[in-house]
Amino acid sequence: MKTQLFILLSVALGLGAQAQNSATPQNYSWDNLPKVTRPVFKADTINIVKYGAVPDGRTLNTRFINQAIEDCNKKGGGVVLIPAGLWISGPIYLKSNVNLHVAKSATLFFTDDKSQYKIVEGEYEGRKVARNESPIFGQDLENIAITGKGIIDGNGDVWRAVHQSQLPPPDWKKKVASGGVVSDDGKTWYPSQQFKEASAQKKSMLLVPGKPLSAFEDMKDVLRPNLLVLNNCKKVLIEGVILQNSAAWCLHPILCEDLTISDVMVKNPDYAHNGDGMDIESCRNFIIENSILDVGDDAICIKSGKDEEGRKRGRPTENGIIRGNTVYKGHGGVVVGSEMSGGARNLFIENCSFLGTDKGLRFKSTRGRGGVVENIYARNLYMKDIIQEAVFFDMHYFVKFITDSERDTRPVVNEGTPVFRNMVFENIACSGANTALFIRGLSEMPIQNITLKNSVFKSTVGVELIEASNIHIENVQLHTNPSKPLVSVNTARNVTIDGLKYASGLGVLLKADGKDNQKISIRNTDTKSAKQALELTGGAVKGQVVFR
Repeated sequence: MKTQLFILLSVALGLGAQAQNSATPQNYSWDNLPKVTRPVFKADTINIVKYGAVPDGRTLNTRFINQAIEDCNKKGGGVVLIPAGLWISGPIYLKSNVNLHVAKSATLFFTDDKSQYKIVEGEYEGRKVARNESPIFGQDLENIAITGKGIIDGNGDVWRAVHQSQLPPPDWKKKVASGGVVSDDGKTWYPSQQFKEASAQKKSMLLVPGKPLSAFEDMKDVLRPNLLVLNNCKKVLIEGVILQNSAAWCLHPILCEDLTISDVMVKNPDYAHNGDGMDIESCRNFIIENSILDVGDDAICIKSGKDEEGRKRGRPTENGIIRGNTVYKGHGGVVVGSEMSGGARNLFIENCSFLGTDKGLRFKSTRGRGGVVENIYARNLYMKDIIQEAVFFDMHYFVKFITDSERDTRPVVNEGTPVFRNMVFENIACSGANTALFIRGLSEMPIQNITLKNSVFKSTVGVELIEASNIHIENVQLHTNPSKPLVSVNTARNVTIDGLKYASGLGVLLKADGKDNQKISIRNTDTKSAKQALELTGGAVKGQVVFR
């Protein structure tokens, strides 16, 4: 009875949050996908060379590029052309109605002179913080683009610390010889003494009343910028370019509408701390398609603010299409969270390949975060050599940062309780993973209404369900280590497994652990090819599981 009451309360809270955030509700589906409006530009083109820019890899071209963008905007918009060459620049500010076109064989390379970047108010995981200016920035703009076949390089190595364990010995030796300083224990390289001291003293980048931006000068080197930040912009296009080597996140659109990211390549070294590919935060109506990512953290990540600040903002990331993308290295192929306090909904993911990522689909949150994540649909995903889980939910994900505020971590249902529900994943082919499907909810808020169907997984472990409710697994093949239980449940309720297939010689088909499992049903599944159909541990009883 207590469990049922918690679930009813949680559903009510979730519906309330959804109603609060909704504009006009839409019944999106695979047959009715969200619509995204692309920007349109005048054909007029301004070449930065006419302003005095020099492609010699030495001249600082910041003022020439920014003046060209300013003039293009004043004339009603058009194209600002960065032609072939090696162009060094400081921070660039986009303007409405301007398409910054980086031509093929052009490299826009941002200077390693940190004095060119002012300390400004920025965002870090949903909170206001001091940061260095982003190499490319736009705010409150409409009808903007970055296009072309050229390269945009953030020169991130001059900003990042690196652990010795992240590099092969020759690369570590080269890094130490390049300058900078090494930690007292010899295990971490810092780009400067200031970076080392600020890290050791755990100085906070958080903006607080009474502390001006000038007060952060003694930790400037730690305030690493994201390569591209677009804040509160409408009708945005990023197409064709290569974005690489960012000091932190590569692409960070926040509070944007009608966002198109198409045919780009995003690269960060695998040792890049916070080296995310794309962080789509509190954006509405977006598409990410036909792009390649190879990064040092989450690849395509959905966020909407963190804890109380994110809930106050109340802007979910919604109405998005993610299709035709390839992800190589990354902590997750497509990720939701963990900063998702404003919610996320109506996301459609299809025809993507994840090749060697830590996880495939990754959903993460924690107590105190809040937010409703719902109506997520994924199909035709192809995964190979996934290091950990192919499909992963974990409501116990938490990394403590200096900027974090206090959270209510009591196991009760309140505004800080995250809700993940109503998702359908189908036609997934995974060759190689540690675990096919892992779900771990909260005792007061299980993961709810998840369907996985018509899929094939080759993995060490099959399915693990902990604090999960209304889980449906239909027509799924699991090729696993026969010494492991194919399916394990602990505090799982209303689980239906229909048409499950596996190789003969399996030790245990289903392991039920604990006394709180309810209504576990296995249908149309061969139980005789396993040495043991059901294993009961931790007080589990036979009546929890029904074979039909």
